[in-house]
Amino acid sequence: MRNLLLKRPQALARYVLACFFPVATELLAVWGFARLIGSIQVGRMDYFWQSLWLTIGLGLLGIGLFISSRFMRIGFMRDTILDVRLSAFDKILSHSYDTFNRQSKEVYLSHLINDVNTFERDFFLTLLNVIFAAGRYVFAIVIILTMDVWFALGTVAASLLLYLVSARFEKRTVRIKEELSTNSERFTVELANTFNGLEILKLNRVEGKFLRKTLASIDRIERKKLDFAVFTEGQRSLTGFLSNLVFVAMLVYLLTRGFDGLSLTLLTLQLQLAASCVMPVGAVMPMFNELKASLAIYRKITASQPEAAGAVRRIQPYHFSQRIEAQGLSFAYADQAILRDVNLRLEKGRKYLVRGASGSGKSTLLKLLSMVQAGYSGALTLDGVPYSQVDEAGFNANIAFIYQDVFLFEDTIRNNITLFKPASDSHLQAVAEKAGLADLVASRGQGLEEPLLENGKNLSGGQRQRISIARAIFKQAELLFVDEGTASLNEELGRAVEETILALDSTVLAVSHRHYPGVTERYDYVLELVNGRVVQYAAADYFEAVAV
Repeated sequence: MRNLLLKRPQALARYVLACFFPVATELLAVWGFARLIGSIQVGRMDYFWQSLWLTIGLGLLGIGLFISSRFMRIGFMRDTILDVRLSAFDKILSHSYDTFNRQSKEVYLSHLINDVNTFERDFFLTLLNVIFAAGRYVFAIVIILTMDVWFALGTVAASLLLYLVSARFEKRTVRIKEELSTNSERFTVELANTFNGLEILKLNRVEGKFLRKTLASIDRIERKKLDFAVFTEGQRSLTGFLSNLVFVAMLVYLLTRGFDGLSLTLLTLQLQLAASCVMPVGAVMPMFNELKASLAIYRKITASQPEAAGAVRRIQPYHFSQRIEAQGLSFAYADQAILRDVNLRLEKGRKYLVRGASGSGKSTLLKLLSMVQAGYSGALTLDGVPYSQVDEAGFNANIAFIYQDVFLFEDTIRNNITLFKPASDSHLQAVAEKAGLADLVASRGQGLEEPLLENGKNLSGGQRQRISIARAIFKQAELLFVDEGTASLNEELGRAVEETILALDSTVLAVSHRHYPGVTERYDYVLELVNGRVVQYAAADYFEAVAV
């Protein structure tokens, strides 16, 4: 948080200065009011009217200072909240595939929306009040010291007592705030599950059960909000009661001073200044606890996760010139073994077709070789360098995927192919032609600039898959992983796309159950998964003997 606030030192200085404007306003108002009360003791109407107009003028000055303070603070607040959102988003993007998949997408959405909104709502308002109270406290104590040292020391002691009382509430305040954040995460996940599976719920007539489950989640969140509100208000009530007792003690002390000749103006001034030190503690200290709770939320959504014990730093740059090797590679989901002691070698530039029965581990093998999945035993190396040491960003920059179920952005066809990277129209037209998208682009009024609906809802399954193929062709990656890339295409287009994939310079590892005579035989090797193990065949031998 310190680095975040100090990122813009000049803007922070303006923000802090603006937070002190209300301090000046209040101190001037206190002085004006004390002078107005003192005019009663003076007993002259001209003095009274001077004091009254002075008080009104100071009030108008206070309005101007408040508006100036607001404008000076708002830019820093806006930019800092934007940084929080970017930091939270960067944290998510920095996860490896394996780490990212340990939580549902809805949890990350909750962090980006619910938690950031909570931080935005609570942090700056609380920070303003804390800075304002601290500034008012310091200036008030200094002024009181010039008038009555013992009264100033008594004021400090009383405020310290109130601080110690409020400090005992800190841990529970932070804990309740974190529990509220966790409950919001769960609610977001449950709500997303309900919407994503709404069709199934209606067909099976169980939507009522999920509605009750959702209402129960809402109830948990609202109860936790109530706990937080009641607990925070309880803090304010207790410290407010103690503050009132202290105020009465101060009043008694100052009245005794008044009998010793202290003027009514100075008595009123000291009482107001002391009250401005002690009374707000009852309200500010719970806010201070809320500020710490907001900081806990900030750390939760932005702090990098510590590396697992024994984790190897990925310091080796990506370099692929010879082969990828697996030796004794094994993988299991829970207690179910998927791959057992797999040994294989993928040579650069070769084309590999992966085959096997449903559930044999084909997709799992692709995920391991593409760094999407971790948690394996055995060895995976890239030109002799262990996968665990290869820079993940460099690896990802040189691979591409073609999936059966592709995600599309609510954006143009162009941006869904290029993933927002610059490209010439001629190059994109050539990519679209190779991916079988030429007819789609030609049929749309805006061509490559045609907008797509959410996840490509205005496209057929085959058209969506062709955009996935176009992405891979456009990227010109060294490694291409294909998982049933032609499954949604008709025979003619599937054949054409398969020919395009096999004509690429990339090293290809493709899972496919389809066979296009005269085309599929062009793969160099077939990797067949049987009982968790991989048997490698030369493609010509496989299709001549094994697949007959």
